[in-house]
Amino acid sequence: MKILIRQAKVIDRGSPHNGTVRDILIENGVITAIASEITVEAGEAAVATVRINGLCVSPGWVDIFSHFNDPGYEFKETLETGAAAAAAGGYTDIFVLPNTKPVVDSKTQVEYIRRGSASLPVTVWPIGALTRGLEGKDLAEMYDMRNSGAVAFSDGTSPVQSAGLLLKGLQYVKAFDGTVIQIPDDKTVGAGGLMHEGVVSTRLGLPGKPMMAEELMVARDIKLVRYTGSKLHFTGVTSPRSLEYIRRGKESGLAVSCSVTPYHLYFMDADLMSYDTNLKVYPPLRDKSSVENLRKAVAEGLVDCIASHHLPHEFDSKTVEFEYARTGMISLETVYPVLRTVLPSLTSEAIVDLLSFRPRSLFGLEQPRIHEGQPSVLTLFHPGGQTTPEEKYTRSRSKNSPFFGKTLQGKVIGIINGDKLSLNEQA
Repeated sequence: MKILIRQAKVIDRGSPHNGTVRDILIENGVITAIASEITVEAGEAAVATVRINGLCVSPGWVDIFSHFNDPGYEFKETLETGAAAAAAGGYTDIFVLPNTKPVVDSKTQVEYIRRGSASLPVTVWPIGALTRGLEGKDLAEMYDMRNSGAVAFSDGTSPVQSAGLLLKGLQYVKAFDGTVIQIPDDKTVGAGGLMHEGVVSTRLGLPGKPMMAEELMVARDIKLVRYTGSKLHFTGVTSPRSLEYIRRGKESGLAVSCSVTPYHLYFMDADLMSYDTNLKVYPPLRDKSSVENLRKAVAEGLVDCIASHHLPHEFDSKTVEFEYARTGMISLETVYPVLRTVLPSLTSEAIVDLLSFRPRSLFGLEQPRIHEGQPSVLTLFHPGGQTTPEEKYTRSRSKNSPFFGKTLQGKVIGIINGDKLSLNEQA
C-alpha cells in the first residue's frame, strides 16, 4: 500500500526535516521519500493521499495508562474499540492496564493481549500486574511477563499500599531495568471520600478526599526509590506539594518521573456543582489553585508526559447517584485538543515531546524518526483546527465523557502505523 502525505509540517527534533513543510511517501509501512514536492507517475498503483491545510506530522504518540477492559469486561471496552478510540486520538502506541478478569499477572495473559491486538491499527503494550491478582500481597511473575512483552508493571487503579511489598517490587524490576507505575494514593486517608476535600465538597455535602493521601504516598515511594535505585513513575499526580517532592527527587538524581491526566488540567472541583458523574474520577478533581499549578508544571517541563487515564464505563455504572457511580471517564480521543485548549502557549514541539519522545524514552520504546528508510509510525494533526466531541462519533464502546458538546482547540487527523492508515471521519 502507498500513502502520500501532502504539504505537512514535520515536527520531529531528530529529523533533518524538522520544521519544514514536506511531502512524505510511504510504501508498505516504510517512509521511502521526503521532498518539497513528490510527483506520482501516471498509471502508478493507487495511492492514498492525505492533504489538509495546516497539517502537521510527528512521530507516533504514546499513552501510558489506558483501560481496554479485555478480557472480562468487554461490555465496557474491547481491544478493538479501545484501539479505534486510540487511533482517533492520534495514538500509535497504548499501554493497557492489568485490571482485567483474569488479571494480567502471568505471561499467558500478556501473550493473550499481544496476540489479540496484533492486527489492530495501534500497537498495544500490556502493563503487567505488580502483585498477584492485584491483591497487594505477593509479587506477580514479572520476569516471565517482561519476556513475553510487558512494557511496565503496576497494579493500575489499585495502587500498592504496602511499603514493604513495593520495595520488593522495585528491587525485582531493577534486575531487568523495568519501571513501576503507581497512582500515588494512601487509601487509608479519606477512605470514604467522593471528591476533593475543600470548600466545594462542604457545599455539596459530599465526603472529601484530602490531597495529603497523595502526598504521603509520593513522599514514601520516593524514599523507596532512593533506597533501591529503581525506576518509578507516578501517574495521575494532582497535588502541588507532590510535584515539589518529585522535583526534588529528580534534582537529586533519582529515576522518578510523573504524568498528569488531561482532565485534571481542564476541570476542577467546582465543576461538580451539577453532580455530573462523568466528573467523578480517580484521583479526584482538585481546586482552582491546584489546577493552575498543574498547568504550570506541564508548561515548565516538570511533568514528563500526559497519561489519558482512559477508563470506560457502561451506562449503568454512571447513570446512578453520585455516591454509587464508578470513577473514570473516556479520554483517549480528547487528549490533544484538551492540551491545546488549556495550554495554548505550548508549541507543537513541546506537545510532541509530552506525547511521543518522553514516554518512549521513559519506558524504553524505540523512537521512530521521520526520515527516509524509517518505519512509518506517524501522527497527523492540525494545531489550528477545532474539535467538538460528539457521542455519535466516539469510537470507544462506552460514552462516559464530560467533553461532549464542548468546543476545543486543535484537531487530530489520524495516524499511520506501518501500512495501516486510520483517518478520523470528521477530518
